[in-house]
Amino acid sequence: MPALLYDYWRSSSAYRVRIGLNLAEIPFKTKTVNLLEGEQREEQYLSLNPQGFVPTLDLDGRIFTQSLAILEYLHDTKAANLLPDGAMERARVRALAYAISMDLHPICNVSVAKYAVDASDGQITTQAWMQHFIQRGLTAFESMLDTPETGAFCHGDQISLADICLIPQAYNAQRWDVDLEAWPRTAGLYKSLAQIPAVASAHPDQFKS
Repeated sequence: MPALLYDYWRSSSAYRVRIGLNLAEIPFKTKTVNLLEGEQREEQYLSLNPQGFVPTLDLDGRIFTQSLAILEYLHDTKAANLLPDGAMERARVRALAYAISMDLHPICNVSVAKYAVDASDGQITTQAWMQHFIQRGLTAFESMLDTPETGAFCHGDQISLADICLIPQAYNAQRWDVDLEAWPRTAGLYKSLAQIPAVASAHPDQFKS
């Protein structure tokens, strides 16, 4: 029986999990939770995910939430191979992943940007907010990649948790007209990653409803 992913096509977090499921070769179906229409706040969905976020994953007879926790579960139980073996190497991969998923992504959430725009009486625009924080975050990320451990991917030559976090963020940067070429390592990695079938088939355009 395929896994069931409660999904929204443009959600960075859901995009990560789609990639992870593809890499783990786990068949899945999606059920759209329309964030623009507030379906994430409906009682039925909150009974699955009390935070009212996507994604939520129904797999192995259990309900999982939080994209990074889901990806680590896929690594631990499904041979997804998203983390290296050594403790130091895992720490580096997690640092790269967290720089995007915990520092950059939350502040670029549309609901956060909307609050800032409304609170500023329009002196801040959504695009200006997004561009400011994406540029700052990716500048730091580019510097973090400037080590010998970076290879064909963010860490060595094996796709990892860090790459899975980078892909949706790069997509989001393009959405807000941020030119990735300002960060050549990041841009190069994204171009390479986008060619991987498991990544390409998880692209938001494949799930747009």
